Amino acid sequence: MRILIMAITVTLFVGCDYLPFSGGRLDGSNSAPPKDWSSTLEQEIIQLETNSEKPYSVNLWIVNINNTPYVYSGDNYSTWAKNIFEEKRVVLKADGKLFNMEAHRVLDAEIFENFASAWEAKYGNRPMNENYKETYLFALSKREEK
Repeated sequence: MRILIMAITVTLFVGCDYLPFSGGRLDGSNSAPPKDWSSTLEQEIIQLETNSEKPYSVNLWIVNINNTPYVYSGDNYSTWAKNIFEEKRVVLKADGKLFNMEAHRVLDAEIFENFASAWEAKYGNRPMNENYKETYLFALSKREEK
């Protein structure tokens, strides 16, 4: 019976890009962030790496608003969201390219409404919790190297 359950589980996940598992350091070619994110962020799922000392990466949905990428943890204070509070430097992987970015939490009602509308347009539903003060929405911007 265990083997049957395991076989069914594996079969369900084969070919599924969005798995809720975390990984380590992302691999790919380092690239400068594009001037126009629209084609890069058309894909539904990207990868985000946090914690440069002990890399932690996740698969996430992403939206592009006014040429700025946004990632969302909802009201779940996830490991990757916690990592961003400790270190704002992140790596975004899209189209096989790595982009060195910074993540900044968004606490603005108007921006959150724009995000929720873009989320609905791309994924077919609005965020479950739309109280921007209770959720973890992050805007990504080009990392300023020192």
